[in-house]
Parts: sequence; C-alpha cells; structure tokens
Amino acid sequence: MNVQRLLIEKMKRIDPRFLPFADAASAELPLGRLLRLALFQVSVAMASVLLLGTLNRVMIVELGVSASLVALMVALPFLFAPFRALVGFRSDTHRSAFGWRRVPYVWAGTMLQFAGLAIMPFALLLLGTDHDAHPAVGHIGAALAFLLTGAGLHTTQTAGLALATDLASTEQRPRVVALMYVVFLISMIVSGYVFSFVLSDFNPMRLIQVVQGAAVATFFLNVIALWKQEARRRPKPSEATPTFGEAWKRFANKPQARRFLVAVGLGTAAHAGYYP
Repeated sequence: MNVQRLLIEKMKRIDPRFLPFADAASAELPLGRLLRLALFQVSVAMASVLLLGTLNRVMIVELGVSASLVALMVALPFLFAPFRALVGFRSDTHRSAFGWRRVPYVWAGTMLQFAGLAIMPFALLLLGTDHDAHPAVGHIGAALAFLLTGAGLHTTQTAGLALATDLASTEQRPRVVALMYVVFLISMIVSGYVFSFVLSDFNPMRLIQVVQGAAVATFFLNVIALWKQEARRRPKPSEATPTFGEAWKRFANKPQARRFLVAVGLGTAAHAGYYP
C-alpha cells in the first residue's frame, strides 16, 4: 500500500465531525490535489468580496461616490451571470488546439479578473476624486473594471467547477463540489477580514496596493490550481457536438427544470443580497 492510500485510510478513520470532507478524496484524486484545485475558488472569493463588499464601502465612505452610482457599478458584474450556461456548454463541447476543455476557459477568466482588478483602483480614484479629466473617464473606467472582473470570476468559477466534476467519480462529485464551495465561503470570510484590516487606514496608495495585489494573487493562485490538473485529449473527428440551442432545449424539456432554475435564481439573489 503506497503512502497516499495509507493516508486516505487513516483519514477515513477520523470521525467525520472533525474531517467532513475526507471522503471526497480517493487514491485517484488525493485531497492535496483537490485542495490545490480549490485555489481558483480563493481567487474568485477575493474578487467577490472586493466587488460586492470592500470597494462598496470604499467608494461611498472614503471616495464620496453617490450610493446610487455605487449600486449601479456593483450590479454590473451580474450582467455576465446568465452567460455562465454558455461558458459551461462551450467548455463541455469545445477542445482547444492543445486538447484541453476547461483550462482555456479558466485561464481566460483569470486574465479577465487580472485585467479588471489591475485597472480598478485607478478607475475608482478617477471616479471619486477631483481631477482635470472629464467625469465620463472615471465612469467608463470603473464600469469597465467591474465588468471585466465580473466576467472573469464567472468564467473562472464555471469552468473550474466543471473541471472538478470531471476529475471526480460519479459518487464523489457531490462531496467534491461541496468542498469547493466550503473553500469559497471560508475564503470570502478571510478575505473580508484581511481587506478591511489593510484598508482601515485608507489612502489612495494603499488602495492601489491592495487591489493590484489581489490581481497578482489571482494570477498565481489560478496557475497553481490548474497545474497538471486536466489531461490533454485530442478531439475525435467523428464527434458530433450539438448547438447551444439544442442542448438548452433538451435541458428545458426535462421534468422540473423550471423549478430547478427558479431555486437557483432565488438562491443566487439571496446570496448576493447578503452584501451591504
């Protein structure tokens, strides 16, 4: 018995109350690999906390931006949320030239997050401080930053969770997805405390350092998360892929599909409504 199997067997003997996700791992998908993959959820959690919590407060309190404009900016990332179904479908059916399905989409989402967070602090400073530039510059810059970051986090999380389900067996999938979301929620809590602490003594330079630091952290976290996770497979010439409309029609015709979508929509609204 190798070291991994021995470690898994020992973890399984621990009371589930103390290690609830030990049974999500297996010899083929060790817990260490699962937790490394879950780092993409850490990057998504950081971006979510910044967009919906920390920068919300910074714009209103420190930068003096009107609450109505802040509400509009915070809502912009959700414009991309309906396209998650299309992103998931494309990552299901399309293989890149390198033979990957999920990695290109997680990587594209990572770069969108990075770009949005990189320009975010400068756009917010233009939005909320006196300067010689036209007011529209700050508005357009902030809107672009929120849209890029929102599109990035939605793309990253959709393709990343799809990759996690690809790697897990049918029996493991519920526990693996649950583990991914636990990491996401814990990361949100930790990120919220860290950002609030480092921005407690606010100044423009500190804002730039924190937000651009999150951009750099996003890049490296997702590189580590993706490293050697997805095998490369060349598409078969005979593989027929349905269109998105055909796939959606098949899904919509399933029993209780509408109830499922309503439940997901309500849950998403309740989750987003948690933020101040």
